[in-house]
Amino acid sequence: MAVLDILRYPDARLHKVASPVATVDDRIRRLVQDMADTMYAAPGIGLAATQVDVHERVIVIDTSETKDDLLVLINPEIVASGGEKKTYEEGCLSVPGIYDDVERAGRITVRALDVRGETFELEAEGLLAVCIQHEMDHLQGKVFVQYLSRLKQSRIKSKMAKLDRQAA
Repeated sequence: MAVLDILRYPDARLHKVASPVATVDDRIRRLVQDMADTMYAAPGIGLAATQVDVHERVIVIDTSETKDDLLVLINPEIVASGGEKKTYEEGCLSVPGIYDDVERAGRITVRALDVRGETFELEAEGLLAVCIQHEMDHLQGKVFVQYLSRLKQSRIKSKMAKLDRQAA
C-alpha cells in the first residue's frame, strides 16, 4: 500500500479531535493498511489516524516482537480502567527522539470495531494498555508531551523546531 507522512509536534493538526467512523468500508480498510505500513516503516508500535492528518477514530497497534500481530481499533472507547497506576517511558512517532515518563491506568478494557465493522472488547494491561491510551489521546487531540511540565514542553517544541529547520 502506502507509507503516509507523519505530522510532527507541535503541528496544530495534531490537536484536532477525530470524528467517529460512520461506516467501516474499503476506504477505511485502505486507511488501516496504509497506517500499518507507515507504523512498521517508521518503526513504531502504534499510530493514530490523527498523526497522518486523517481526523477519524482509527488506531493501529502492534506491540509484538515479531511485528505480525496487528491490532486495529476503530471508534475505540475505554469502558473500564483500573488497577494500579503505572508509569512508563513513552515516545511518539510525531515527537521523534523524545521520551519521558507518563502515568496511566495499569489495566483497561476497550470496546471498538474491527476491520469488518464488528464490535469487540479487549482487556489490556502493561505496554498494550499504555499504547492504547497513548493512541486514544491522539484521537482527542492530545500529544503525550502535554502530560509533562511546561518547561519540558517548551524545550521539546524548541528541539522539534530546530530539527525542522535542519531538515529544510
